[in-house]
Amino acid sequence: MKKLGLSLLFTLAVTFLGGNAFAQGRNSFYYVTYFSNANTVGAPDAVLRLINDGDASTSAATGQSNGTLYASIYIFDDGQAMQECCNCSISADGMLSESVNINLTSNTLTGREENTRGVVKIIGGTNADPTNNVRLTGLRGTMTHIQVGPNVPGIISPFFVTESSLANANLSTVEQQDLQMTCGFVITLGSGYGVCSCTPEDQDF
Repeated sequence: MKKLGLSLLFTLAVTFLGGNAFAQGRNSFYYVTYFSNANTVGAPDAVLRLINDGDASTSAATGQSNGTLYASIYIFDDGQAMQECCNCSISADGMLSESVNINLTSNTLTGREENTRGVVKIIGGTNADPTNNVRLTGLRGTMTHIQVGPNVPGIISPFFVTESSLANANLSTVEQQDLQMTCGFVITLGSGYGVCSCTPEDQDF
């Protein structure tokens, strides 16, 4: 009987702790991922998808804007140089889909059409300025990745599409300042180039 009581106590403790862990969610506002085989003949396009989980929703009256978040997106090429940056809004419970070929790599600062692989960094926040973020949690996202199949002599390797969640990352003060400052330079020096674009929320690829 004593052993049974201890087992029940252990089970209740695990259930209680597990429930709390799930209820807390992920308090992240900074994400990183990569893109590969972009702008490549015969390869499908990759897509970045961001969701506003509604955590920032308020008690605003019906019909009023409520819980909108902004995604500051920074695109780096494989030489570690920022090529594009922009800021896209996502309403509560909304989803944003960004084409890598069309939205994220077609207007590079250097005009590199051969920009085929690189890094994507995203900061979630409450204002529409990628050069001055006001960070806030609530964004979740995934990215599709274009992979090349095995190299078989005499056969053209096919492309495969995989999808994974964005990686949560630690955002230091120095990193945030560097992203903001570099984005400001890209926008200023580019004179129209170096700015990525945002699709309407109801559009997907």
